[in-house]
Amino acid sequence: MNSVLSAPTEFAKLLQSFFTERLLQQQNVSPKTIVAYRDTFRLLLNYAQRVKTIVPEKMTLFDFNAPLILDFLNHLETERHNMVRSRNARLAGVRAFAHFVTLRCPASLQVMQQILAIPMKRFEKPLLGFLSREEIKALLNAPDITTWCGHRDRIMFELLYNTGARVSELLDMKVADVMLANTSSVRLHGKGRKQRTVPLWKETAVNVRQWLKFAGLSPDQPLVPNRSGALMTRTNVADRLALAITVATKQCPQLKGRKISPHSLRHTTAMHLLQSGVDITVIALWLGHENPATTHGYVEADLKMKERALATISPPEIKRKRYQPNDTLLRFLESL
Repeated sequence: MNSVLSAPTEFAKLLQSFFTERLLQQQNVSPKTIVAYRDTFRLLLNYAQRVKTIVPEKMTLFDFNAPLILDFLNHLETERHNMVRSRNARLAGVRAFAHFVTLRCPASLQVMQQILAIPMKRFEKPLLGFLSREEIKALLNAPDITTWCGHRDRIMFELLYNTGARVSELLDMKVADVMLANTSSVRLHGKGRKQRTVPLWKETAVNVRQWLKFAGLSPDQPLVPNRSGALMTRTNVADRLALAITVATKQCPQLKGRKISPHSLRHTTAMHLLQSGVDITVIALWLGHENPATTHGYVEADLKMKERALATISPPEIKRKRYQPNDTLLRFLESL
């Protein structure tokens, strides 16, 4: 066995270089990526110590192999009950390190290639859930704007719907990010340090202006803070949304029992823009999608758009109607 592969100091040195040199200096990745990769290796090293009895400071490049990674990924799904997306995100961090090791330590090429050959796991992609215009109106009207929290919640949901922001982008919004003028807009801080500016509808701009006057927030404060003026958490936003949904259900009973998350409002924004005839490439820019192909998922969720597309290719003299099977066909299907 090559001495480099069996030296504990080599693995530790490469892991430190991966974070300090590769990620921070050479690639200059975002702090969120650093945290995600850090947590991946914390979980992996703790797993190796608990199950494989490999002390982190004693781990070698030979120990860091495909069987260990496969066992770790299985542990994430079966014991930690992580979804496939989370499992794939952890694997992405491991593969990034394995690729770095192949460049720095050619002797480990065979071991690292086996890790790099581990595929991402496929998973079912459910149709995107979104709210109708009636439902989103009931949601926006649900908070009691005579109270501080209710006024804040109304602005929070209105911004999510207007901008299509991710929850992380909403929580990162500062008062200084809002430009209230003839053409009002808000600056969003997206994934990978990407920033984008999204226009605000006139009603949203008026309500934001009223909120700032009501709350007396300074430019460096969060636009939707908690009661102490600090950042809200994802859990805070989800809890406030669940409370508003409960109230909105009284007006829209169809909301009862549905799984609606803050991200559902992002889907709702995209679908309503799409249904209004906005070009899909513009929607991709609005949502901050790096690849417009990501936005095509919204087309799949809209049955009305498919019917309109079908109508454009139907012969004009033929009356379009939904297909209804006859009794003979039904009996055939039931006999299978």
